[in-house]
Amino acid sequence: MIFDDFNLDKCADGLLPVIVQDDVTLRVLMLGYMNREAFERTQAEGRVTFYSRTRQALWTKGETSGNYLLVKDMYVDCDGDTLLIKATPIGPTCHRGTTSCFDTPESEGFVRHLQSVVQQRHREMPEGSYTTKLFIKGVKKIAQKVGEEAVESVVEAVDGNRDRFIYEASDMIYHLLVLMEQMGCSIEDMERELALRHR
Repeated sequence: MIFDDFNLDKCADGLLPVIVQDDVTLRVLMLGYMNREAFERTQAEGRVTFYSRTRQALWTKGETSGNYLLVKDMYVDCDGDTLLIKATPIGPTCHRGTTSCFDTPESEGFVRHLQSVVQQRHREMPEGSYTTKLFIKGVKKIAQKVGEEAVESVVEAVDGNRDRFIYEASDMIYHLLVLMEQMGCSIEDMERELALRHR
């Protein structure tokens, strides 16, 4: 991908609008603008760099705060006049100290975040972690826990207890994420399978 590929005729002041999305949770983090130099620096360094319209200068997100946006993937939109960057945020993205510059719910995308935590626990196996203990006990114990939480969810649903159902269903989802990781699967694998069925 090169800067000349973009259709800048449609862009104000010849600056490319850039949407940044969390690579894990898929939450939209911010909007910024790039000129050629900002785009090329972003590609070269792997950290999102914008062109500040107010300061008329380049700025790498996080250069002062340390809250960098590390580039994972970049996608051009169908008209060639907007760029989507999927990134790993190091700390909060917004200057207000919030995850996103948009006031979407803080819980948005949390299941995917939880999946990434489970995956990290599996890689690192930290002592004292409940997730680590599950991985040590193996697939039979993890599967048993999924079954137990599923039954408890069903019981609360049949009893019409919404709050208890949410509590037990959340336990079930957590244990299912652990089981999926144990089996070498992910939310993305399930999404692909469901998408195939939807066709």
